[in-house]
Amino acid sequence: MGERGSSAGGGLDGIFIDFYGTIADGDRAVVEHVCRRLIEECRLDLKAPDLAVRWGERFFAAIATHNGPAFRTLFECECDSLVETLGPLVGRFDPAPFVEELRTYWRLPPLHAEARQTLADMTVPTCCLSNVDRADLMEALRQHRLRFDFVVTSQDARSYKPDPAVFHTALRRTGWRRDRVLHVGDSLHSDVLGAQRAGIAAVWVNRPDRIYDIGQARSAHTIRDLSGLAPLLAAHA
Repeated sequence: MGERGSSAGGGLDGIFIDFYGTIADGDRAVVEHVCRRLIEECRLDLKAPDLAVRWGERFFAAIATHNGPAFRTLFECECDSLVETLGPLVGRFDPAPFVEELRTYWRLPPLHAEARQTLADMTVPTCCLSNVDRADLMEALRQHRLRFDFVVTSQDARSYKPDPAVFHTALRRTGWRRDRVLHVGDSLHSDVLGAQRAGIAAVWVNRPDRIYDIGQARSAHTIRDLSGLAPLLAAHA
C-alpha cells in the first residue's frame, strides 16, 4: 500500500486518526475471550473482565517504559504484560499462543459501521496513527482496502502514544503544522493525552463499550462516532 503527501488549503493541513477503536472495532471482546481461555486452562478463580483490567493496567505500564532505545514491539509488550499479570498466579508459561489470538484480530478487525463512508468523504489529507506493529496494521488496511495519505505506527516511531515522539514523527513525515492538525482517537490516555503532549488538538471518539482506558485527559472536542467529524472539519475549513 503506497503513501502520498498532499496539503489542504485554508484551514487544516490534515487529520491524524487512530485505527483500533476509532475506525475499526476495539479489541475488548477478543481480549476478554483470551482471558476466558486463560482462566479455564489455568483454573483461575477470576472473571474475564477483571483479568482483562489487570492485564490492561500492566500493558499500559509496559508501553510507557518501552519508548526510544528500550522499544519493544506491541506483540512483545502484550506478552510481557501478560506474564507479569499471571506469573504470580500460575508460574512460568508461554504467553505467545494467547497473544497470537490478539494479533489475528489486529490483522482483520471489523470496521465501525460509519467508518468507511466517513473516510471516503474526508476533505483533508489523512494520516493513520496507531499504537500497533506496522505489519499488522498494513495487513488490516489491505484486507479492508483502506488507503491513507500517510501511515505512521508506534513501530515506525519507536514510541507509543501518549509519548509525544510518535506524533512528532507523524508531523515530520507529513510536513503538517501542529496547529493545523486534529488528532482523532477513542482513548483518553493514548490519543487525547498524547496529542495534548505534542501540542495538537484532540477529538475524542467516545463510543459506548470502549476497552478499558486509564485516561483522565479532557478533550476540546467529543463525538460519539466518526460521523461527528464532518461538522468539525467544516468549522476548521
